[in-house]
Amino acid sequence: MPYVATRDGTQIFFYDWGSGPPVVFCHGWPLNADAWHDQMKLVADNGFRAIAHDRRGHGRSSQSWDGYDFDTFADDLNDLITALDLNDITLVAHSMGGGELARYVGRHGTSRLRKAVLLSAIPPLMLKTDANPEGTPQEVFDDLKAGILAERSQFWRDSAEAFFSANRPGNKVTQGNKDAFWLMGMAENIQAGVRCVDAFSATDFTEDLKKFDIPTLIVHGDDDQIVPIAAAGDKSSQIIKNCSYKVYEGGSHGIALVPGQKERFNGDLLEFLRG
Repeated sequence: MPYVATRDGTQIFFYDWGSGPPVVFCHGWPLNADAWHDQMKLVADNGFRAIAHDRRGHGRSSQSWDGYDFDTFADDLNDLITALDLNDITLVAHSMGGGELARYVGRHGTSRLRKAVLLSAIPPLMLKTDANPEGTPQEVFDDLKAGILAERSQFWRDSAEAFFSANRPGNKVTQGNKDAFWLMGMAENIQAGVRCVDAFSATDFTEDLKKFDIPTLIVHGDDDQIVPIAAAGDKSSQIIKNCSYKVYEGGSHGIALVPGQKERFNGDLLEFLRG
């Protein structure tokens, strides 16, 4: 299996399918690169090179004890991009991966990038503060960590309901969606699970978003129960200058996986890549 060694020796697993302009996918929490299979096949079938990696502590990458912060994640991504000598890249990021993308731009610029896609992404800031009243209260994040530490297998099974909006009438979420979520969650180590909550809840990406100078597509569901749209997509679309903002009515947090929603996103993604 292909791996890239980062500057500190961490081994980052990645898929590399197809040929053409590169599209690099950054996954959400607690997922891994497998979450992007549908989109990777789509772009590889349509003349693009699809690349997706497992973040450290997730999936097949090194199960590190340290390094669960966005500066490290962005530098890991940069190490992957540099090792593969990628240019003219479209970065596509979901949820926590949106923070990875934003911090990459903030730390490494856009010289290798062509476009960016933020899907159900966490920027600019998830945590509720006086300056960010639309955010999520600290107690919610404390409960996430407590659930992981108490019994993470059951926690991931329970979390799949809200992740996919499976608790809504008429939803099209499959048992396969829920099983895949659980499987990927269990492939993330418990240290990564807890430390990532601290990172994605409290990291402010506002200054990173101000550095975006490439065409950017923002997609967010208005029924996202994990990263509420008012604190995320709505605000990011006001900060990033050259962006297109699409709101999916009834869209869950797991848009790229849920039948019906993923086909809509796939169409929007391909149109954006070709534009």
